[in-house]
Amino acid sequence: MHRHRLSRRKKGSFWRELPILVLTALVLTFLIQTFLARVYVIPSASMEPTLHGCPGCTDDRVLVDKLTYRFRDPRPGDVVVFRGTDSWGSEFTSQRSDNVLIRGLQQAGSVIGLAPPDERDFVKRVIAVGGQTVQCCDKQNRVTVNGVALNESYAVFAGHEPQEEFGPVTVPQGNLWMMGDNRNNSADSRRHIADQRMGTVPVSNVIGKARVIVLPLSRWQTIADPNPQATKMPGALPALTSSLSPALANLPLGAGLLLSWPVLRGGRALRERVSARRRG
Repeated sequence: MHRHRLSRRKKGSFWRELPILVLTALVLTFLIQTFLARVYVIPSASMEPTLHGCPGCTDDRVLVDKLTYRFRDPRPGDVVVFRGTDSWGSEFTSQRSDNVLIRGLQQAGSVIGLAPPDERDFVKRVIAVGGQTVQCCDKQNRVTVNGVALNESYAVFAGHEPQEEFGPVTVPQGNLWMMGDNRNNSADSRRHIADQRMGTVPVSNVIGKARVIVLPLSRWQTIADPNPQATKMPGALPALTSSLSPALANLPLGAGLLLSWPVLRGGRALRERVSARRRG
C-alpha cells in the first residue's frame, strides 16, 4: 500500500514538474540563441556554391557562432550573418501567413532554423575592413584591396560574365565591405554605394560567424573562410562526420533541454532542504 502510494506520488510529481522543465528548457534555449549560437536558413542563391539556397529546393541550415565576435572583429574571408542597414532590401520574400497563430509558429521556427530568418538578415563574405580601399576590377577581372588583387577561389560567375566595376571605395573604420560568393547574383555592398555608408555594413550589425552547414545531411561540412588578401590561399577545412549532424542542427534547443534538467533538480533539492528546515 505504501509502495503504491509512493509510486503515485512520483508520477504526480513528474507531471507537476513537466511544465517547469519545458519552460526552463525554452528559457535556456532563448539565452543560447541570443548569446552563443543559432541555426539560420539560407534562403537565397547569393552565396552559391558555398551555401545553397533557392526557391523550391532544400535550403542549407548553418550554425552561426555568436560568441567569437565578442572578442574580435570580423576578418577578410569570414562568412557572416548580419542585419542590413536602411538601404538594404531583401533578397527573398518571407512567406508569413496572415493567420496570427501560424505566423507566430513561423517566427518561432525561424529562431531554431526551421523557417527562413527575418528579411533584414543577410549572409555574405567579408572582403575588406575599415581603412582598406576596395575596387573592381583589374585586367584579370579581379577585385582589389589597397591595389592588390584578391585570391578568391570561392567566387563563381554566373554565365561566365565579368564582374561589374565599382569603386574605389575606402571602407570607413568600424565597417565592412560585404560580397556574395555568387558574384553576379548577389545584392551586396556594390548595390548600396550611394548610401551614407557607401555600401558598407557596421561591425555592430554583425550577428555572428557562419561555422557549419548542419542540414541537409548530404551537405554536412564546415564553412571555409580563407583570407582572400593572403598571398597563398589556405585549403578548405575538412568535412566533419555526418553522424553528429542531427544533434548540431538542434544544438541550441538540445542544449536548453540538457541544461534544464540539472537546473530543475537543483531547484527541487533547494525546496526539499528549505522544507526540511521548516519541519525541524
